[in-house]
Order: sequence, then structure tokens, then C-alpha cells
Amino acid sequence: MNSEAIPYECSHRGKRFIHNGHLIIHMKIHTGERLHKCDQCDKAFTRNGDLCRHKKIHTGEKLYQCNKCDKTFSLNGNLIRHLGTHTGKKPYQCNQCDKAFLQNSVLITHIRTHIGEKPYQCNQCDNTFSLNYNLIQHLRTHTWKKSKQCNQCDKTFSLNGYLIRHLRTHTGEKPYQCNQCDKAFSKNNHLIRHQMTHTEEKPYQCNKCDKFFSEMIVLKDI
Repeated sequence: MNSEAIPYECSHRGKRFIHNGHLIIHMKIHTGERLHKCDQCDKAFTRNGDLCRHKKIHTGEKLYQCNKCDKTFSLNGNLIRHLGTHTGKKPYQCNQCDKAFLQNSVLITHIRTHIGEKPYQCNQCDNTFSLNYNLIQHLRTHTWKKSKQCNQCDKTFSLNGYLIRHLRTHTGEKPYQCNQCDKAFSKNNHLIRHQMTHTEEKPYQCNKCDKFFSEMIVLKDI
């Protein structure tokens, strides 16, 4: 299909789209704009579909059943990764080295370690990043003001939600209760990570090897 039939072009990467609406959604990858916010935690997404998938983590809904064992998953991607533990297949092969991956998205991220590609451009300065997540974290250094003051100490926060979570360090409140055991947590994301110890889900794959982890913080330390 020629360029006239695909008239809308991304000014950052040259990717083309048939509809302008698709280009607008794509451009949010570069700007870091995330309008679809979760009402259960502080996460936000560029697309409503991604938000809907994320909410299943909070509701506990698990529609994806493994046909090799009795495990179920809230996200299809988690099921696909799990199936690899049964089959051992890693269909996405790096053409720069001998590494292979269960998912194409992980392969794409891995390839950037070879070519040094950093497609995510900050629109406030000249910094570029290989991961959209890193761009979003960086953008906060430009835009976030810490106007929410803790009345127990001198710490300030950019969002009221962050202030509320911080106040729990003073009060000891732990509103997030695990429904599998008697543990409770002050932060919802801590509960989610804990629940993976019951389900044995490991959604985070290292882009240097084939290992999976239940927590992103473990992956960052490698």
C-alpha cells in the first residue's frame, strides 16, 4: 500500500496510519500523555483498552485458563508467558544474538540494546529513551509540583493520593487486605505483588535472559 493510501505519518518515527485518530493515539507514546486513569490506584494509560485490562488486577477477574493445568490469569499476556513454561517454545528470535523470547514486544525492547534505538523523545528537552516507561518517569521532573504538605512532617507531594499513602506511614493504617491470608498492606500495589506469591504469577521478563519475576523491582536490580 503506497503512502497516499496511508496519509497520516508520525513525525518521530515515520510510522504511517490510515486514520488520523490512530495517529493521535500513537503520538501519545511519544508525549507520555495518559488520560485513562485507574480509579483504584495511581496508574494511567494512553488507551482505554489498556485501562480495562489493568482493572482486572483489582477485581481479581481471571478469564484466561491454561489448557495444560488448572491455573487462570487476568491477562492473556500472562497466560501466553505461562504456556511457555509447558512448551518451552520461544518463537521470537533475536537476529543479533542467540536469545529468544516468548513475546514479540520483549524482543523489540531487547533489540534496542543492540542498536541503541531510543524512540521516546521528551517534548520538554532533548533527552530520549528506549522505553516509554522511562520517558514517563522523566516527564515528571518537568511538570510535577509538590504542593501537598504532610501535617505530620515536612514532606510534600505532587498528588493528593501520594499524600494519603504517605500519611499511612504515620497512622499505620493498612486498608488493603489479602483475600488469601491475613496479611494487609498500606499500598494497593504492595497487595498486588503479595498476591502473586499465592498465584505464582511472574509477569516481568528480563530482556537480557529468559527469566521471569513477580516484581519489577527485582528486575531493575539485575
